[in-house]
Amino acid sequence: MDFGTLIGLILAITVIVVVMILDGGSPAELFANPQTILLTLGGSIVAASISAPFETVLGVPKLLALAFKGEKAKGPAMIEALVKMADKARREGLLALEGESQKINDAFLRKGLMLVVDGVDPAQVRAILEIEIEQMSERHAKGIALINGAGGFAPTFGIIGTVMGLITVLKQLSNPEALGEAIASAFLATLWGLLSANLIWLPLGGKLKTKSEEEVAYRRLLLDGVVSIQAGENPRLLKEKLSSFLPPKERGAKEGRGAEAAGASGKTQKERAGA
Repeated sequence: MDFGTLIGLILAITVIVVVMILDGGSPAELFANPQTILLTLGGSIVAASISAPFETVLGVPKLLALAFKGEKAKGPAMIEALVKMADKARREGLLALEGESQKINDAFLRKGLMLVVDGVDPAQVRAILEIEIEQMSERHAKGIALINGAGGFAPTFGIIGTVMGLITVLKQLSNPEALGEAIASAFLATLWGLLSANLIWLPLGGKLKTKSEEEVAYRRLLLDGVVSIQAGENPRLLKEKLSSFLPPKERGAKEGRGAEAAGASGKTQKERAGA
C-alpha cells in the first residue's frame, strides 16, 4: 500500500469536511444529489475514454489500483544480483549466465541476459532493450493521459450539471420556497466537478507519472547492468556505476554501511597485529 496516496487523500477530505462544518454546513450535503456525482465522475471518465484506445480504457481499474500500490525499493537488491552475475561471467564466461537467467522473475532482465548469452551484438542488445523501455513508457503515458483527461473534463461536467439544475430552477419560479434548495443543488454539481478534478483525477495522474518515471529509471539500471556484464566490466566498478541510479538517501546509507564495515575490518586487523 502506498500510504502517501492514501494519507494525502484522507487529509484532503478531512480539510473539506472541516471547512464545511465551520461554514455551518454538513458533509452529508455533498451526497444529497447522487445524480450530480454520477454526472461529474461518470461523465468525465467516459468523455476522456473517447480519446483513448479501448485497451487503455479497460485498464482504468488497474491504473487506479496502481496509484495506491506500494512497492519496496528493488534497486539495491538488483544491483547486488547484477554484480554477482558480472563476477560469475568474468570467471566462467557469459554462457554461465543462462542458468542464472532462468531464476529471474523480471522478464525485462531475463530477456536482456538471454540476448547476451546468445551472443547478440552489444549495440543491438542496447537498442532492443531501449525499445522495450520506450514502449513501456508510451503505454504508461496513454493511461496517465486518460486520467488527466478526466481531470480536465470534470469541471466542465460540473458546469453542465449546474446549468441543467438551473433549468429546473427556472421551472419552479412559481414556488419561491423551493428556489433556495434548488439553486444549492444546482451548484453542487460544480462543486463535485472541481473536487473530483483536483482531489481525484489530477493527483492520481501525477502519482502515476511519478511511478512511471521510477519504473523507467529502474529499467535503465537493468539495461546498463546487462550491457556492462556483456562488456566484461569489473564487478566493483559496475557496483559503483549502478549505485548512481539510487536515490542519494539509499546510496548514502549503503555507502555508510560499507564504510562502517571497512572500519570494523581495519580495527580487527590492527588488534590482530597488536596481539
